[in-house]
Amino acid sequence: MAEGSTSENALLEEARKPDLERKLSAIGWGAFFAWMGIVLLTGLGTGTVLLGIGLITLGIQGARRYFNLDLEKFWIVCGAIFLAGGLWDLTEWDLPLVPIVLFLVGIVLVVNAFRRK
Repeated sequence: MAEGSTSENALLEEARKPDLERKLSAIGWGAFFAWMGIVLLTGLGTGTVLLGIGLITLGIQGARRYFNLDLEKFWIVCGAIFLAGGLWDLTEWDLPLVPIVLFLVGIVLVVNAFRRK
């Protein structure tokens, strides 16, 4: 009888996933627009704006992982780029960020091409 209960729980979890995904998406977009409103009202700098967007994006992916939902790799990469851009701007490094990011993306693509079978 415990086996039937376990499979029923698994079916219920699978049925609830789309609803949970919609809610997390709505929370993410709501947080984004609220953050943009705060930014426009306070005139925060570009680095702080990017940092906030990166944290929101990665936070939603963290919530997806917590609820055993599939992670969205595209949004993880976007969140990491926003976070890096914000930190880069706030630290005021003299090195240009875009060429370094492009170089790293190129290296990752080349390495992945050799790793795949």
